[in-house]
Amino acid sequence: MKKKMVSVLLCGAMAMTMFAGCGMKSTSGGKATASKSSGGDGGKVYYLNFKPEAEEAWQDLAKKYTEETGTEVKVVTAASGTYEQQLTSEMAKSDAPTLFQVNGPVGLNNWRDYCDDMSSSELYQHMKEGTDSFTLQEGDKVLGIAYAIETYGIIYNKTLFDKYTKTEGAVVKSADEITSFDTLKKVADDIQSKKSDLGIDGAFSVAGMDGSSDWRFKTHLANLPIYYEYQKEGETSTEAIKGEYLDQYKQIWDLYITDSTCDPKLLSSKTIDDANGEFSTGKAVFYQNGTWAVGDVAGDGKLKEEELGMLPIFIGAEGEENQGLCTGSENYWCVNTKASDADKKATYDFLNWVVTSDAGRDALANTMGFVTPFDTFTGDYETKNPLVKIANEYVANGKTPVSWNFATIPSEEWKNNLGSALTAYAAGTGDWDAVTKAFVDGWASEYAATHE
Repeated sequence: MKKKMVSVLLCGAMAMTMFAGCGMKSTSGGKATASKSSGGDGGKVYYLNFKPEAEEAWQDLAKKYTEETGTEVKVVTAASGTYEQQLTSEMAKSDAPTLFQVNGPVGLNNWRDYCDDMSSSELYQHMKEGTDSFTLQEGDKVLGIAYAIETYGIIYNKTLFDKYTKTEGAVVKSADEITSFDTLKKVADDIQSKKSDLGIDGAFSVAGMDGSSDWRFKTHLANLPIYYEYQKEGETSTEAIKGEYLDQYKQIWDLYITDSTCDPKLLSSKTIDDANGEFSTGKAVFYQNGTWAVGDVAGDGKLKEEELGMLPIFIGAEGEENQGLCTGSENYWCVNTKASDADKKATYDFLNWVVTSDAGRDALANTMGFVTPFDTFTGDYETKNPLVKIANEYVANGKTPVSWNFATIPSEEWKNNLGSALTAYAAGTGDWDAVTKAFVDGWASEYAATHE
């Protein structure tokens, strides 16, 4: 039996619409002046932020909004990998978050009773036409609105890659020639064999499996075998994954941990900072991450933005030569319907200010580097993120973006068990059968547990 999702998964045409712009739901969207009524009404805002990398930007926005309106805005940022746990704890308090986020249909299933209907909000009116796939809807109710459309793949260092193509016997002369797993593996193997000549420590930066980094593999990489199974079976979600593409998942994971800067036995202690540091200082050619990571690897003392390229994550699936980058969202704003009327009004006013004011738009587009579904992000507030531009080029060239199907993963426990199995396999203390069991059997048991 298949469970119908409450949000439509991203398709290629929608991705192009989001990046290129489209018709408007609302013709408003000029410079905004924040309402001063919220503070006077005693309303306040408490935002539990999901993204640690955006912590400073959100704190700055909160301060500016409070100075402008008198409304108290508190921002608390959950540590990486702990959001659901912290949200559960905070929601049990009398001073609970008025603004929080869910990662998609599964997250909505957990927090539906706390999600206010946003369909009459100014925020929703500012969504571009045709962007309802970036909302979480049930009937006429809009229970969540995506604020960041993001893309991930295999980021590569163009300078190092160009250096490699000039080596004797190089497999390819351009990254454009990499359109399959077979070619990716041949190139990575060759780079690994020439790492001394290239002055690097490995083809791939470390696949760290501590809590700050393991989501790249137990969630984002795991999306690929889920995506291809859904494509084959004509599904958008399932209560029992078959694991039809786990052989392909194994071979890309093997590549990551073999052609690497690090002994795979050490992955459990390696962090996202380790991976960022290796890539940003030219110690590795390839690095799996997304558009949000530009500031971590490029800028002062790091790579230049023009040195960044991005490839799709090829795993060896049939037809993957037509595959683009992985594009979607797991960042849906929800307003706590159990908050007081004054706090809900303050929260909606704050959100509207974020997407209409100069300060808010600059922070989301230029500081955080987000692509948003809102009609107010034009001109100076269209993201300049170089990886977003690459994603656009793939779509323009007829490649199909890979949708974010990991939003259908049944629970955080499933991800954690899969991550543990991947780590043990890499260390040689576990086998691939344990990974398969965590992926397939774990999916069925966790789905049953979360849908009682």
